[in-house]
Amino acid sequence: MGLVLCLASAAGFGAMAIFGKLAYSAGVSAGALLLVRFTLAAMLLAIVLLARPGLRRVKPDPQAAAAGRPSASRVRVLAIAIGLGAVGYALQASLFFAALQRMDASLLSLILYTYPILVTVAAVLLGRDRFTPARGVALAAASSGTLLVLLGAGRMSFDPLGALLGFGAALVYVTYILVSDTIVDRLSPVLLSTLVMAGAAGTLAVRAGLTGGVDLSFGPAGWFWLACIAIVSTVAAMLAFFAGLKRTGPSTAAILSTFEPVVTTALAALILRESLTTLQLIGGALVLASVAVLQTRRPGHRRQHDMQAECGAPGGHVVRVRTP
Repeated sequence: MGLVLCLASAAGFGAMAIFGKLAYSAGVSAGALLLVRFTLAAMLLAIVLLARPGLRRVKPDPQAAAAGRPSASRVRVLAIAIGLGAVGYALQASLFFAALQRMDASLLSLILYTYPILVTVAAVLLGRDRFTPARGVALAAASSGTLLVLLGAGRMSFDPLGALLGFGAALVYVTYILVSDTIVDRLSPVLLSTLVMAGAAGTLAVRAGLTGGVDLSFGPAGWFWLACIAIVSTVAAMLAFFAGLKRTGPSTAAILSTFEPVVTTALAALILRESLTTLQLIGGALVLASVAVLQTRRPGHRRQHDMQAECGAPGGHVVRVRTP
């Protein structure tokens, strides 16, 4: 059941780019898509919190307690969580869906999926993690795979600005992950996700107000695809991931998450008639293999991270980023 839930979650996240393309075809603007997605998701998650009061607790910082330092206040932790959505996730999603307007969903999904490698590099540089031979191999494989993905695009179908926006989304995601890593032990995944969604919705609402609002006059088809993005690719995918995480542990869940760009590529081929070249498929396989290598831990480490996951503190970086 844990494997099924993790794969279902990856499928939900992977379908988001396809739903986005279909929403654009139905006349939905990027601004309307983002605002409706985050607002509806925040409302649905808030309902979950109302139904489950135990998920609303803010825990003390275990590291601070072990070091004899006072924990950050509840207000400060909540403010950081809202700020993650208001600044980090709102910007990341804006870059992603702006890139989606300019390039194929399958190619964008592979570019975005470089973020696990970027997180590992950043964590090593910041002293939060250590460099190992396995991580070196993963970094080399991911770098080579990304290069093949870009080189295989060809001059006619390659959009430099779209690729730049996609990499920008990945880089912003890395910053978001590293900041969220400082509070993830304090909040339940559902509470953190709700605050992130609410923060992003607030930023996008302010932006809409300052730019003259968003056009919501599109037809039922547009609203249907927006509902799919908010319900299937945001709330349901997130809840399924954490339910699967509890049963499988973070290492297995993170490896299964590599199914996400595979789903995007397959759906793009079936629904949008997109296709990747052989060179791009090889590059994508290298990128996904590097993520799997990153998440393969020694038995002792896996047990420690599994225990953290059971306490609501996912241990792997890829696990953490699935919060919103």
